[in-house]
Amino acid sequence: MFKRVLIANRGEIAVRVIRACQELGIETVAVYSTADADALHVQLADRAVCVGPPRAAESYLNVPALLTAGVESGCDAVHPGYGFLSEDAAFADLCVKSGLTFIGPPGCVIRRMGDKAAARSLMRGSGVPVVPGSDGPVADSDAALRLAEEIGYPVLLKASAGGGGRGMRRVDRPEELPALFQEAKREAESCFGNGTLYLEKLIINPRHIEFQILADQQGNVIHLGERDCSIQRKNQKLVEESPSRALTPGLRQAMGETAVAAARAAGYVNAGTVEFVLDSAGRFYFIEMNTRIQVEHPVTELVTGVDLVREQLRIAAGLPLSVRQEEALPAGYAIECRINAEDPAQDFRPCPGTTKFLHLPGGPGVRVDTMLYNGYAVSPYYDSLAAKVVVHASTRLEAIRKMRRALSELVVEGYPTTASFCYLLLHHPEFVQGRYDTGFLAGHMEEILAWEK
Repeated sequence: MFKRVLIANRGEIAVRVIRACQELGIETVAVYSTADADALHVQLADRAVCVGPPRAAESYLNVPALLTAGVESGCDAVHPGYGFLSEDAAFADLCVKSGLTFIGPPGCVIRRMGDKAAARSLMRGSGVPVVPGSDGPVADSDAALRLAEEIGYPVLLKASAGGGGRGMRRVDRPEELPALFQEAKREAESCFGNGTLYLEKLIINPRHIEFQILADQQGNVIHLGERDCSIQRKNQKLVEESPSRALTPGLRQAMGETAVAAARAAGYVNAGTVEFVLDSAGRFYFIEMNTRIQVEHPVTELVTGVDLVREQLRIAAGLPLSVRQEEALPAGYAIECRINAEDPAQDFRPCPGTTKFLHLPGGPGVRVDTMLYNGYAVSPYYDSLAAKVVVHASTRLEAIRKMRRALSELVVEGYPTTASFCYLLLHHPEFVQGRYDTGFLAGHMEEILAWEK
């Protein structure tokens, strides 16, 4: 096992990884920008190294500074968390060249699955169902127009190197496509440095279902069940749960086996997720693979009892999985609510500020992952995620009631958050009945906001 790990991230995921390392007797080295000098992950780590000024491009994305911090502090591995450089194949390769184990899949796998268009082609060739669309990148808007006419509108233009809804545009009519193609291309170039687009048939308001994958260096690949991530705003997840009410036992088995087949086809190693859309007729399609730990990983941890970050560390150290497929049986229900420093009434506008008072919920089956403390300033330079409240109970209704109770106890003063919005969402009859899809929030926003007033 590693002796010392560099945590190449910040916020709640850096805190989460540091805790897992401490429980394994591994020393940790945190990195931080000048804006994060007082951050919780800096205080919890054994050592901390400043890697630059507040802007992420000059600190958390500063590869030379990160590698120097890792090598000079005597680390033997790097955990990238999520976001930032976690899915950067070049960074993974450079870690290895610098003598640091990258705690994630090899660079070649990240590269293979990071190109969404190429990943679609690989999955199709491996017998994994994919959404109808282009075989690879579309060269220009004319080519996109021809393909859209073949498969029918509406369609989605998506960035090959994309994620998080960026570089994505819905097209309902042919006359819209040329302008939207250029919009998506510019956004993709700005966000990812790669303007390549591909095209898919739009599945109207599907369920977004992802399967958690673990794969070790000995060739063992398992899944740990699914997470339903259909409650989204601006193509960003807000509430996740497991197991999904949308899946029958037979469908769950089929999707799980397909997820494992997809991971094997990619030559996957470490933790990752295979993402599907599920239409109203029960047909599922591969959309992408995330080659990192997910924000919502605690949901799976609570229903399976498997510590995913611990498994990541074990796998990267060359150890086999500590759990077999037949042992990975979910028990009960888990729900996660993302507490973002955002104002739902202002289209979820980020609202950074100083935490004037904080009270976190507790009790049986309640977990809070956060970097907040009284006096902590949520920075305007980074993602608005401030905390994750996660609950576990024996039934879904009990989990919903437990989450309502937990959110009613949560107090974050100093800036707006999504906590009260999530609380109201959990009272919506259709959510309680499990009748929702990716279009749910868009169709019920005004109704939920009106309840708050």
